[in-house]
Amino acid sequence: MSTPKRTLVIETATEACSIALFEGSELIAHDHRLLGRGHAELLVPMIAALPDRGRANRILVSLGPGSFTGVRIGIATARALGFAWQAEVLGYPTLSLVAAMALTQRPRQAVTICMNGGHGELFIQNFTADLIAEGQVRSLGPAEAITACKHVLIAGNRAKELADLAGAHAQALDLLPDARQALLLDPLHLGAEVAPIYGRGPDAKLPAKVAAK
Repeated sequence: MSTPKRTLVIETATEACSIALFEGSELIAHDHRLLGRGHAELLVPMIAALPDRGRANRILVSLGPGSFTGVRIGIATARALGFAWQAEVLGYPTLSLVAAMALTQRPRQAVTICMNGGHGELFIQNFTADLIAEGQVRSLGPAEAITACKHVLIAGNRAKELADLAGAHAQALDLLPDARQALLLDPLHLGAEVAPIYGRGPDAKLPAKVAAK
């Protein structure tokens, strides 16, 4: 598969608002900010500040799981720009990117990704040393997360917390997804179905009588 001339990467699933612009495989510009909140206000101006206002013929966007708001903002922006530029838009799972980043630091080592899941829960997903997901991402409480954690190496923005719970043998890499690292992903991690990966059910639930109808 030939590499598109220019690729814009949008990563907004966590407290990091991260973008990167590539010419082929060469990084030509990026912006990476730890915001917590405020992605909606800053994402488009950050892209506009890139060379040629970030214009690309391929856009990669994070699908989550992570911040519900951040994921939706990133996807909406990618779709709008893709339409305006007639660019291909592809999505990737956030936890796959974090796993790819972890494996650059610890090659040939399987890894458990542990990210903030909200409401006291953790997003957990295990990956082989070849970056193959071992099952679906799950949103779990800390006790369940310890059981679900299969590997000594734990990476993500809640990795240290899980490693402390798992015991002295666990190794933690504190990582947030970074758009600059998106080309580490295998093409198999990219998909044309650009829809959020929530990782857990909605917070709001229908009343029992309504749900039963």
